[in-house]
Amino acid sequence: MKIKFPIILFLLIGVFACTDLEEELREDLTGAQAKAILESSSKAEVDALLLSAYRDLRTPFQSQTGFWATQELTSDAAIPPTRGGDWDDNGKWRALHLHNVDADHPDQGPTFNNLLKIVFNTTNILTFGPDASQAAQAKFLRAFAIFCVADGWNQVPVREPGENLLEAPRVLKGSEALDFIIDELNAIMNDLPDGPPTIANKDAAKVLLMKAHLNRGTFADRSNPSFETSDLDQVISLADQVIGSPIGYALADNYFDNFAPQNTQKSPEIIWVEENLGGSSSGDVHTRWFMTMHYNQNPSGWNGFATLSDFYDKFDPSDARIGAEYEGFTDLTGVRAGFLVGQQVDVDGNALDDRKGNKLAFTPEVSLIESANNLEITGMRVIKYPPDMVNPGGNSDNDYVHFRFADVLLMKAEALLRKGDAGSGLSIVNEIRTKRGVAPLASLNLDNMLDERGFEMYWEGWRRQDLIRFGKFLDGWQEKPASDSKALVMPIPNGALAVNPNLTQNPGY
Repeated sequence: MKIKFPIILFLLIGVFACTDLEEELREDLTGAQAKAILESSSKAEVDALLLSAYRDLRTPFQSQTGFWATQELTSDAAIPPTRGGDWDDNGKWRALHLHNVDADHPDQGPTFNNLLKIVFNTTNILTFGPDASQAAQAKFLRAFAIFCVADGWNQVPVREPGENLLEAPRVLKGSEALDFIIDELNAIMNDLPDGPPTIANKDAAKVLLMKAHLNRGTFADRSNPSFETSDLDQVISLADQVIGSPIGYALADNYFDNFAPQNTQKSPEIIWVEENLGGSSSGDVHTRWFMTMHYNQNPSGWNGFATLSDFYDKFDPSDARIGAEYEGFTDLTGVRAGFLVGQQVDVDGNALDDRKGNKLAFTPEVSLIESANNLEITGMRVIKYPPDMVNPGGNSDNDYVHFRFADVLLMKAEALLRKGDAGSGLSIVNEIRTKRGVAPLASLNLDNMLDERGFEMYWEGWRRQDLIRFGKFLDGWQEKPASDSKALVMPIPNGALAVNPNLTQNPGY
């Protein structure tokens, strides 16, 4: 059951906002009673600020223009074709795929700022006298936002609570930012709640710690990542704690339950999500299908992003993650979940056409700039989140997934592999493959470990980070030549440089 706390919070805020404290604090109240009223009012105020901070996650993560684009459209798993006059936008999408982003890119500035808004607002919460749980949740959200900014841009402006806002914030760089995150998460661990997955919780903090330890050497030197035994040991230890959690996580029987409407209730994998309340309060999770589906499909989409055939061809055809019918979606629309390849049909099985009269049969072939008569059908589409067919155009009920159990298992397997224990890592990978209907691997190495992360985590916002950690991000792939090393971090937006002298432009930009 979803936690429907926004209405309760706003009712509380309304009660205290409309209360005349001079009238309420009567002479017959004891000091303890008066203090209880004031503390209750303060808690409601902090709860409202904390709820706002949770909602602030929606813009940079759920929108197709935000951090997802930074992480996936720059990778070997996604391509943003310009289709005639559609999806050109002065080349901003192509710049991401080609690693040609500059400091004036129209989406990078807002994404950078929206992530830093979370850092600022969660720091601000700490000045309002939060209780231990409230403070811990705020610090977790701040740590997560700092991690994402450090991942993308390598420089994170931060302040301490109560600092002079007229002075430019100090800037944490690379491994310094990760050390801040690690120290913060360890300090707040005991004050975080055990759940539910719709709020910051202990297991979510352990997953973020795993990612910090696994990527510490990468953030220190992205062109030559290193992996200290102590960090890898931490990854394994934290994974074991999550595996042994009383929550009882397990791999989902149906892979797409992880992303479907009511996913937090359907899947035993969910560790931490952004809560979307169907029909009442959601972020832009509907863009996950709008940005890829064709105009003539149900629900109608924007006919945009696709995957690359070289990425798709690595999948075993028996892999459940490659696509399947999904109840509550396919039976209402004719569209499958996963990768959409070949002729598309309506709910009655009738072949669909594109707007030019061609059969709507998605092809493996795709170019960054499409201009031929078949431009609407090139490129295999991806439906990672089966649409909420009750609310397909907005306020959809799919919670947006940040951390899930399969990622924990894969990070543990990678840490074991990097420590030289390929056999134990292989056992974990094959556990996942078996669950997804794929034959086990005979051996595990860095190349097929990266592939396994791609099979399991495609289009979830981690591919760029994975490619950098495995030393593959600068390679050439379909519709992208080999990249300059400057692309290992994004350029600091010019607008940010103009207001904070402590920021410096990243090398090469």
